Amino acid sequence: MSPTTHPLGIDVGGTGIKGAPVDLGVGAFAAERQRVATPETSTPQAVAEVIGGICSTFARQTKGQPVGVTVPAVVSRGVVRTAANIDTSWIGTDADALFSEVLERDVHVLNDADAAGLAEAHYGAARGTKGLVLVTTLGTGIGSALVADGRLLPNSELGHLEVDGVEAESVAANSAREAEDLSWEEWAERLQRYYSTLENLLWPELIVVGGGVSKKAEKFLPLLHLRAPIVPAQLRNDAGIIGAALAAQQMQESARR
Repeated sequence: MSPTTHPLGIDVGGTGIKGAPVDLGVGAFAAERQRVATPETSTPQAVAEVIGGICSTFARQTKGQPVGVTVPAVVSRGVVRTAANIDTSWIGTDADALFSEVLERDVHVLNDADAAGLAEAHYGAARGTKGLVLVTTLGTGIGSALVADGRLLPNSELGHLEVDGVEAESVAANSAREAEDLSWEEWAERLQRYYSTLENLLWPELIVVGGGVSKKAEKFLPLLHLRAPIVPAQLRNDAGIIGAALAAQQMQESARR
């Protein structure tokens, strides 16, 4: 009997590139995650070589399966349109084509927040929620993902929304809380304004809050008063890899139809 294989998820960050096979039946790693430092000059080719090494490590567990890769950028039909914490040479790169050629596998590249949102919708805090789910990550900036009935609406970039004349993430990201030494109550006032604006535009059924600060959700989420429930993310640092693998599987199945 042939061994069970799984799609591979890769999460490209500013300091590390992480990957693992993902059991999509349960939304969990099928093998221990591997992490490699992001190359100092993080060009597409340099990152592709690192990803190739991770792929080789899991060759047996992922044979014949697609690969999903997240990047901190807007990605449209496999082409990278922006660059955050990666080399500017990514802009305009057809990452799907480049990685597929290097890995000799079907590869699907997507925004990192989108991958995390997809994972939370299918396996985490938003599992089973019908309608529109808004997932945000509060960190250096604000990442966002929109998932409608399990289907990702990519590249929302809602951290860049202008609220009261300023870019939202410049005042409401966790980095702003830390830089200005805001109390939880002071930060919650800014989050209240931000999430109220989003809620009035989108009317989501559920809001999920991720990022490292979500570990302290009890200190600020109860201070927010919104129509929709707002809850902390569940998958934390695993979400990007899981969501990348799921997106790759979905794209492969769609291409076969």
